[in-house]
Amino acid sequence: MLFSKNRIFRIFHCMMSVRTVQGMSGLPVVDIDPSGVFKYVLIKATKGSNEQFFLRGYAWGEYHADIFEEFEGKNKDLRLSCLGGGRIEHSPDRKSILVYGYSVGFGKADHSITVGLLKSRYPDYTSITFSDEGY
Repeated sequence: MLFSKNRIFRIFHCMMSVRTVQGMSGLPVVDIDPSGVFKYVLIKATKGSNEQFFLRGYAWGEYHADIFEEFEGKNKDLRLSCLGGGRIEHSPDRKSILVYGYSVGFGKADHSITVGLLKSRYPDYTSITFSDEGY
């Protein structure tokens, strides 16, 4: 599969930005529920000339916007944009995560970036993949 230069840059930037567990302002780059199926959002934060991706996913979010607004409310010092969303199926007993679907309000996140963030957060998992099928 061939990737555009822009997509390769975004994936590389994503992988470089998660070398540590903490991102801007000491925030965890990835924060998702410990198990289950839930909505998630991919967020880009900018502070000065620095950019960072953040991933948030929770079962309590009735809408993707609920999750983004909660993050936004706690991080007023950052310029934030929601890059899209989807769903996560997190199975810690099988050490697997499946990313799929889209957000009606924000559109589909780039699941390859989401998977990169998750692989950095869960290096011992045997399967972290995405599908463009499903809602």
